[in-house]
Amino acid sequence: MDKIERMWRRGFSRREALCGLASFLAASPLLHAQRDPHGLDRHRRLLGFDEMRTAFDFEPIFRGNVPLAVYDYTAHGTDSEFTLRRNRDVFDWVELIGGGGVDPARVDTSTELFGFRMDSPIMIAPTARQQSLHPDGELGMHRAATTTATTMIVSNASSFPFPRIAEAAEGPLWYQFYPRRDLDQSREALDEGQNAGCQTVVVTIDQQGSYYERDLHDRNLGGAPRGPIRSRRSESNPYGVGQNRLWYEWRYFDDIRPMIEVPMLAKGILTGAGAKLCIEHGVDGIVVSNHGGRALDYGPSTLEVLEEVVDAVAGRVPVLIDSGFRRGADVLKALALGADAVCLGRAARWGLGAFGEPGAQKVIEIINDELRQAMAAVGRTTVGAIDRSIVTTNFL
Repeated sequence: MDKIERMWRRGFSRREALCGLASFLAASPLLHAQRDPHGLDRHRRLLGFDEMRTAFDFEPIFRGNVPLAVYDYTAHGTDSEFTLRRNRDVFDWVELIGGGGVDPARVDTSTELFGFRMDSPIMIAPTARQQSLHPDGELGMHRAATTTATTMIVSNASSFPFPRIAEAAEGPLWYQFYPRRDLDQSREALDEGQNAGCQTVVVTIDQQGSYYERDLHDRNLGGAPRGPIRSRRSESNPYGVGQNRLWYEWRYFDDIRPMIEVPMLAKGILTGAGAKLCIEHGVDGIVVSNHGGRALDYGPSTLEVLEEVVDAVAGRVPVLIDSGFRRGADVLKALALGADAVCLGRAARWGLGAFGEPGAQKVIEIINDELRQAMAAVGRTTVGAIDRSIVTTNFL
């Protein structure tokens, strides 16, 4: 066998070459191929607590700690998860502009909302069923938030009653509330939160599709067999939106406003027109949110509509934002585009599910440290000094 034949024998076959080319093309972001919902971990081994450096380091630990159904409940987005992915992709479309750095020790991240001083514009978003992540659930999350001087918004679907969560620590709590058609039931729920000392009431008004393709073949979702998969559509509701929320109307804010003695916010706003209507109906603050990609598939990310909402509000009420935030630089970009505060959802859950209360605390500390470093890098020593000039946008 001569040299050329030996080279041919050891080389790629045509089939192997074509497979390699196909794999290369499928991985190209330009083709927007469907992504693996779990992906590959960046590390060959699971890191220990003292090795945690970013919020992303906590996710594989969390995933390894809980059943798949519990992980997917945190991870999934509605339908194809386009909006879920867009919430992360959007941060690649906003660039920070350096203008001469300062010493991070000079950076002050403190701010104020509704007359309450906050050490940081970073807050904990309302997320449900936290006891499935760790036995301490919302109790541990509240203690972690208190230790880091962070305001926590408690979900209306929490594992523990709001008064018990409030008793777990002394830090500030906001109360997230889903509208209830029965006004007497609405009053009862709102009284519970206010009597326990909530600083604000956050009314969630987005329409959630609650159709998660990732879960369709999980036979043990929620710990019990699901049985046959039912169709998302019916003659009375062909769009698959949760029917218990199809009755929402703007006048509901008028109905519950007399029941609320603290500031009332609307969560789930994605347009300037919606923000203006909120203000017309007595809302004291806006949360720009797409429910972490769980409300409407093929909707916009929150960061790309933030300026539209801020312009519509014109400084009349504070504007908060959530959905997709994982890094301090993400937070800085939102502040530069006009947000008054940023809420963390999945990132905080990763910490709680990975290491309990200490994990949630460390996630908050890491992202706050990253925010401080990012502010220093662009030469901003206070939250009030952050403005549009430190970013450029190229939204797709």
